[in-house]
Amino acid sequence: MLKITVNGEHRRLGGPVDLQSFLTGLELNPKKVAVERNLEIVPKSTFADVILADGDTLEIVHFIGGG
Repeated sequence: MLKITVNGEHRRLGGPVDLQSFLTGLELNPKKVAVERNLEIVPKSTFADVILADGDTLEIVHFIGGG
């Protein structure tokens, strides 16, 4: 079991998961968010390659359209 922090909230994961799958599981569109992992911006092109690890801290920002 992995423990991570997402936007200040502690979460537990059943096992390793890539960032893109994690975002999809949160019902977020990976194309419409920016993610910082352990104080570093994660390029969108690498979301599927980034495997979340125990102790990771994520900050996720949603882009909202409007007019």
